[in-house]
Amino acid sequence: MLRRAYDKTMELAAHRNAPWALAGVSFVESSVFPIPPDVMLIPMVLAERRKAWFYATICTVASVIGGAFGYLIGYFLFDTVGEPILRFYGYEAAFEDFARRYNDWGAWIVFFAGVTPFPYKVITIASGVTQLNFLVFMVASVAARGLRFFVVAGLLYWFGPPIKVFIERYLGTLFTIFVILLFGGFVLVRYIF
Repeated sequence: MLRRAYDKTMELAAHRNAPWALAGVSFVESSVFPIPPDVMLIPMVLAERRKAWFYATICTVASVIGGAFGYLIGYFLFDTVGEPILRFYGYEAAFEDFARRYNDWGAWIVFFAGVTPFPYKVITIASGVTQLNFLVFMVASVAARGLRFFVVAGLLYWFGPPIKVFIERYLGTLFTIFVILLFGGFVLVRYIF
């Protein structure tokens, strides 16, 4: 089953509308969607290595714009949803302390989440909730997301055929590692926030 899904993904990666789908996934992953764009980026670069930098640019731009959307979600929905809940439970002071500490390290937090499997959407929304300086947020997002997607695209570009053979040989193991990292990121969120 996993092999059929992989073959179908490789086929779809070469489709003429694949860049639009990549942009869409990159955008929504930064604010609401749990699946990272690497799931599309990797097969797309493997299918057409000469477009690696183009695909990395699509991921970076769409992800940063999606991150700004996530920031706005946190910024505007906190007043209507989050703040009344904090007030009800008497956690206003604790939240103010959290927001201050978050903003002291905000650029590094955004950068860390942007380059790791940590769910980036959690950080984009938290940045809006704590009102992290928007320029700091955007600079850290561009640096982190650009680094992540261009490194992935670069590795696939330079080592494409051997990596493709490696992925096809160890598809089950790599899928298991991916799922563990994805869920591990969400578990980490639970204990950090």
